[in-house]
Amino acid sequence: MAEDKKYNVDSFNLDHTLVVAPYVRLAAKKVGEKGDIVSKYDIRFTQPNKEFMETGSIHTLEHLIAEYIREELPGIVIDLSPMGCRTGFYFTVWGEHEESYIAEHLANVLRKVAVWDKPVPATTAKECGNYLDHNLEGAKLWAKRWVEGIERKGWKCM
Repeated sequence: MAEDKKYNVDSFNLDHTLVVAPYVRLAAKKVGEKGDIVSKYDIRFTQPNKEFMETGSIHTLEHLIAEYIREELPGIVIDLSPMGCRTGFYFTVWGEHEESYIAEHLANVLRKVAVWDKPVPATTAKECGNYLDHNLEGAKLWAKRWVEGIERKGWKCM
């Protein structure tokens, strides 16, 4: 029996056929040589290989979440990056945090996104590398679906 190949990229080693979206999953934890801890979370919105977010929606979600998660979790956010497969985001923070803690704070931001009625931040040619590719209505729909899915799961993560 052949062994599964192990890849250098953590997400390539995830069996995507077992994923049940939406969820928050600790994807990796790194400890630096001075003891600093960086945690990366897989924030899954859609079922891999079944559905994906169109680029305008995921782009708008990225702008809104990246801007407002920093108010929700001050001082710990390093980065929020969309997945190339367009099924979710990677969320990188300082320290170790329970998945439910990250999910709760992300849900607080996504509840706001689901009813967003203001301009999306940083959507000019000066501020954004693809400023014409945004879809606020799509972002609102995905935000609502994620929150409803997480609430149905009772904050349980994958």
